[in-house]
Amino acid sequence: MAVAELANALDRTEEIDLTTVGRVSGRTISHPVWFVKEGDTLYLLPVKGSDSQWFKNVLKNPTIELGVEGARASARAIPITDPDEVRHVIERFRAKYGAGEVAKYYSKLDVAVRVPLGA
Repeated sequence: MAVAELANALDRTEEIDLTTVGRVSGRTISHPVWFVKEGDTLYLLPVKGSDSQWFKNVLKNPTIELGVEGARASARAIPITDPDEVRHVIERFRAKYGAGEVAKYYSKLDVAVRVPLGA
């Protein structure tokens, strides 16, 4: 796994490729998503919150694949539903991408996802 390579590439991009396994179809499905990296943790914010299809897929199968600049790594997605933790992630997204952009693209802000990048 290229976790170290992926972690380095994250510093040079604003968007990553997230691949989940469809909870009904069982097929792999990829989506471009924004992210925030804090230390060895990646945070994802579903555009439609708990209604986002990829978030629903993560609830059934938390094993995901992340890709950026040719580097790919498997990881475990941990859903965040605690309102205080979700607010923390939202504030990090606003700081990185701008409050206006977050308001423009994100319609429901009730959940987030934590992805530990360490071993």
